[in-house]
Amino acid sequence: MIKADCIFCQKSEIVLENDLAKAFWDIHPVREGHLLIVPKQHYATYFDVPVETKRALDDLLTAGKRLLDERYHPAGYNIGINVNPAAGQTVMHAHIHLIPRYPGDVKDPRGGIRKMIPHAVKAWRHK
Repeated sequence: MIKADCIFCQKSEIVLENDLAKAFWDIHPVREGHLLIVPKQHYATYFDVPVETKRALDDLLTAGKRLLDERYHPAGYNIGINVNPAAGQTVMHAHIHLIPRYPGDVKDPRGGIRKMIPHAVKAWRHK
């Protein structure tokens, strides 16, 4: 099923695709080259996605890495999936973030994506 009111279902500026999934640039990238990989059919969260479609997502994740390696030459990657609003999911269509990382984009990259939003880490530690 494709939902008429879902921005990811309607997304047409596709960077990569296969039969079951598509990838496009994040409109609010945290780093240059930030890709979103989504199923073509509407599933609210990653845990709702059937196994065959998860394989298609994984294939695009690998293809996306190759594309970003060629175009942007990052030094590393973060891969992220947010499930439900409590975990930061703002669009209720399953999606995977493929975020290229570059030398010096944060002072100390240990801890991965947590360091990309330092105020969030501080807020959690002080509760």
